[in-house]
Formats: sequence, structure tokens, C-alpha cells
Amino acid sequence: MENSRTRNSFRNMVASAAANIITFLLGIIARRYFVLILGDEYQGLNGLYTNVISMLGVVELGMGNAIIYNLYKPIHENDRETINSLMDFYRKSYHIIGRLVAVIGVAIIPLLPFFVKEVTVDINSTVVYLFFLADAVFSYFLSYKRSLLYARQENYIVQIIHIRCLTAMKIIQTLILYVTRNYYLYLVIMVVLRIVENAIITMLVDRKYPDLSGKGAAPLKKEIRDDIFLKTKGLFLHQIGAFMVNGTDNMIISRFLGLVTAGLYSNYALIIDSIKNLTKQVIDATTPSVGNLLVTETREKQYDVFKKMRFIDFWLAAFCGICLYVIMEPWVVIWIGRERLLPDYVMLVLAFNFFQKTMRNTYGAFKTAAGIFHEDRFVPIIESVLNIGFSIILVKTIGLAGVFIGTTISGLALWCYSYPKYVYRNLFGRSYKDYAKETVGYILMFFVLLFTTSFIANRFIISNNLLKLIVNMAVCIVVPNVMMVLFYFRTDNFRYCVQTVMGIINRLLGRRNKA
Repeated sequence: MENSRTRNSFRNMVASAAANIITFLLGIIARRYFVLILGDEYQGLNGLYTNVISMLGVVELGMGNAIIYNLYKPIHENDRETINSLMDFYRKSYHIIGRLVAVIGVAIIPLLPFFVKEVTVDINSTVVYLFFLADAVFSYFLSYKRSLLYARQENYIVQIIHIRCLTAMKIIQTLILYVTRNYYLYLVIMVVLRIVENAIITMLVDRKYPDLSGKGAAPLKKEIRDDIFLKTKGLFLHQIGAFMVNGTDNMIISRFLGLVTAGLYSNYALIIDSIKNLTKQVIDATTPSVGNLLVTETREKQYDVFKKMRFIDFWLAAFCGICLYVIMEPWVVIWIGRERLLPDYVMLVLAFNFFQKTMRNTYGAFKTAAGIFHEDRFVPIIESVLNIGFSIILVKTIGLAGVFIGTTISGLALWCYSYPKYVYRNLFGRSYKDYAKETVGYILMFFVLLFTTSFIANRFIISNNLLKLIVNMAVCIVVPNVMMVLFYFRTDNFRYCVQTVMGIINRLLGRRNKA
């Protein structure tokens, strides 16, 4: 059983990492052809409606994760009656959510023009939105059975099917654009392939677990149902806050600056979000069982592990943030053209926002493991109000950079209140002074590394963009990493980081040799 669980965990980690890399590669290839064939305004419309659909996704309340959590125990105990009851409850819940999303999605159609400054392309933007809405609604009706694979640690099966369908979708969409330049056909393929993906997963689950379909199941036990509702209630405000901070940028940009600018930003967001997902995979692979740590170890030991995990967060966040800032210009020029570059000062804000959001990973792991949801339930709402308020004020005064500076300012709700109070003080018994010293130190080091790396890269005057990209990449690999080694090599955090990386490499090499 233990070997099977370990094997599945390893498969899931590899499949998730591979899926993120393939998704990233498919995304940049497909995006290049999309913007070159249809233009930036279409891409802005894509980004806007993706954000609107994400907003509707708040209706889900995190119920899927709560149900998956409650599947673990009955699966471990082979309690088929409870598994079937949960699957039936999941199916009914998601059908209700799907109907709600459809009704609310149609109801807000009259509000959509508010988010669009102007549409100059010859297209019915309402029809486009309905395609995005249909894509989301069909997913709620068809996707619930994949939860059984997640709970059984068989995520890799979902990832394999997803990547195959995504690859087919991107290839067909690109060919359709190249041959017909028809955006509506492009959207039809998006909806059809999503239905095909969910149908394949549903049929696979039915064939693999024919007695766990949930049909004819007994009603779910009250204590389990109450636990699901309790968890969704605790996470609801956090979900709203997360969307309002991370999912409203395109809405604000398209409303005040237009769809073209929103399209330009979407290109950068594709790269930044892809790197963020990849770094999360690395961090997840280096994260020990935080929940077990909080139960079995002393506060001092917990804090020691926290600091070391946070140091790994810092190294990854700083290195990747610097790479984004220094490499993005030559990359965008080669990828989609110089006319789609954003100003350097905008990229600086985006790089810092990437850094500070990635630095949150360790805090998030400890907060979740400690069950800190209710105590800071209003913090994400405060953060979201600050984000939208400052973004709207600043976009009117300083333009695009103001949207992202608003995100930076709103993050202060977490950095200056939630983290020091609920993690440093309540969890570790540490003072605000300790927190401020460490946090400010990491932020200052990030800017020292960034400006030093950028200064050295700019000393090379190169007209060839491909050569400039290669040189900038080399500078990014060498300069910040060497500086961090020289600055931190005597610390316990650095030694832990090296030991962790070497341990992962040895495990991977060991598995490959056994194979």
C-alpha cells in the first residue's frame, strides 16, 4: 500500500510538471499565431471573458475540494457506500452550480459593455461571451467524476487525457485560424474539445470503477454533509478575495484602457502565470508534511522548518522574477513583435508582484495546515477592496502600471497584518519585529539582485534579438545565483536548500536506475 501511494505521488508530480511545461509550450505557440492572425483586440476579448467566467466560478464555493477531502477516508477504508453517496452528492451539487452559473452568466450580459471601452473589430461580442459561458457550464455538468481519480491519487490519468485533448484543441484551432480566420469556429472547437475531454474521463471512470458511479446511492450522512458545508463556508471569503485580486486586472484594463491594451497584457500574463505554476510544482516537491509538523513538533522546530521553506520560496521567487524582468523584452520581440512590448516600468511592477505572490507559498501552506480560515476571513475582502480601489484610481492617473501597483498596495493587507499576526505571532510566538526584519531583508535583496543583473545585462549592446535573449539568459542564470550563494552560503537555510535539492535529484536518479 505504501509503495503504491508513493508511486502514485511520484507519477502525479511528474505528470503535473510535464502538463505545466506542455501547456506552456502549446500556449506560447498558439498565442503567437492567434495575435498575428486576428490581432490584439481579439486577444483582449479572450482575456476579458476568461476573467468574467472566473468571477462566475466563485459560485462553486470550493465545494469540489471539500468533497475530494471527504473522499480520502472512505477510499482508504473501502467504504463504497459512503463513496457512492459522496459522488451522488457531488453530481447533484455540480448540476445545481452549473444551472446557477448559466442563469447568472446570462443575467449579466447587459453589464458586459461596461467592461469594454470599445470594440472596433467586426464581431458580436455577446456571442463570443456565450461560447465562454457554455464552456464553463458544460464543465460543471460533466467534470465531477474526475474527483474520484484525484481522491485516489490518480491525478496523472486526468493530466494525460487533458494534455492530449489540449494538444488536439490547439492544433485544430490554429489550423482553423490559419485557413479561415474565423474566430467563431475557433470558439466552437474550444467548447467541443472540452466536452470530449470530460466525456473521455467520465467513460474511463465508469469503466475503471463501475460500482462507484453514485447512481442509486443512499443519502449522504449528515455529519459529512455538515463538514463539507463548514469547509466551503470557511473558504468562501478567501475565494472571493483571491478572484478580486487576481482575476480583475483584465476587466479594469479593458474598461479604462481598451481591449488592445488588455490583449497586450494577456500575452505577458500567459508567461508570468506559466512560470508561477512551474515554480509551484518545484515548491510542492520540496515541501514536507506541514500538517504533521504542526502536530508532532515544537514551535521552535516548526519555525525552523518554516524559515527554511521560506528561503527556498525566496530563491525561486527572486530568480524567476529577475528572469522575467531581464529576459521578457527580447523574448516578446522574437515571439510576437516589438510593437507588443509593454513599457519597462510596467514590467518592473509585474516582476515584483510575481516575486511577492510567489513568496506567499510557504505562508499559505502553514495557514492551511493550521486551519487558519475563520480568523482572517475578512482579510481577503479588505485586500480585494484595496486592490480594485487603488487600481481604478491609479489607472486613471498613471495608466497601465497603476493597475498592477494597486495589486502591490493591496498585498500590504497580507504582508502587514495577516501574516505577522496569524502566522508569526499566533503560530510561532514570534514578534512583529522578527517578521519585519526577515521580510524587508528579502525584499531589499530582491531589488539589489534585480538591478545588478539588469545593469550587467544592459552592458552588452547587441542588435540581434536572438543573441540578446541568449546573453540575457546567461546573465540571469549566473549573476543572481552567484550573488545569493556568496551572501547566504554560511547560513543553515542555504545548507537545507542544497540538501533538499540533492535529495530530490538522488530520488529521481534512483527511480530512473530502477526502471
